[in-house]
Amino acid sequence: MYKIFTSNKRVERKLKEYIVSRKDILEKLRRLSSNPRKECGAHPLKGKLAGKWSCWLGSNIRMIYIIEDIDKKIWAESVGSHKIY
Repeated sequence: MYKIFTSNKRVERKLKEYIVSRKDILEKLRRLSSNPRKECGAHPLKGKLAGKWSCWLGSNIRMIYIIEDIDKKIWAESVGSHKIY
């Protein structure tokens, strides 16, 4: 099981806002922490974001993250609409 961390206070605040406003997001984050490469429509990014992953948390809510397999960590780098790309 991976543990999810935020890369900065802005991402942490935004993610908390989404969790409070949409109860289903917490369950999606739990699923993502069990399998960060397969759950919630996870897919690797290309171009300037190569090496990072993206997943779907809600209707127009996306999360960009980095997976650290050795430490079993997921680093959330950005959360929001498609504008985060």
